Amino acid sequence: MSELLQIYWPLIVVALVIGVAVAWYVFHASRKTRVSRTGGDVLDEGAERAQRNTALIDSAPASAAPVAAQPAAVPVEPVTAEPVPAEPVAAAEPAQAPAPAAAPAPSASTPTAGDDLTRIKGLGPKLAATLREQGVTSFAQIAAWDEAAIDRVDAGLGRFQGRIRRDDWVGQAQLLAAGDDTGFADRYGKITK
Repeated sequence: MSELLQIYWPLIVVALVIGVAVAWYVFHASRKTRVSRTGGDVLDEGAERAQRNTALIDSAPASAAPVAAQPAAVPVEPVTAEPVPAEPVAAAEPAQAPAPAAAPAPSASTPTAGDDLTRIKGLGPKLAATLREQGVTSFAQIAAWDEAAIDRVDAGLGRFQGRIRRDDWVGQAQLLAAGDDTGFADRYGKITK
C-alpha cells in the first residue's frame, strides 16, 4: 500500500486541489449577495444620498389604512370690496377692468407653505408631503409634539413608523425652529439642504 501512495501521491494532491477549487467556485457562484466596499460610508459628510432609500421613499405605503387628516391651519386674509366711486361714470367712458383677485392662500401641498421639513434628517419629500396632509407644516409644530402626538402622527406614516423617535425629529425641530444651525450641526451633523 505504501508503494502505491509513493507512486500516486502527486495525482492525489492534484485531485484534492481541483476538488477544493470546484467546490469553492460552486458555492461562490451561487451567492446572491455580493459585498463590495467602495470607500466611505453613505453617512459621511458630502456623500451622495443612498439609492436604496429612494425606492422606499418613492413606493406606495404598505398599509392602506385611512388616516384622519387634520385640516391645515391656513391664515385667511379678509377680502375687502372695492370702494364705489363717488362720481357717476360717464357712459362714453370704457368700463374699468375689475381689480385682480387676491392671491389664493398657499395650500398644504405646496412646498412654500410653512418650513422646509426635509431639513430634518430622516424626513424626505414623501414624508414631508404625508405630514403636510396631516396639517404639520412647521418646525415649531413638530418641536411641540408630546408622546401622544408622536404616536398619533407615527400611526399615519405607514412603513416609516418609528422614524420620529429613532431620528429624533422633535429634537431636530426644536433646534431648527429656534434657528440654531450651529447647535443642529454639532448634534446631528451638517445641514445639506
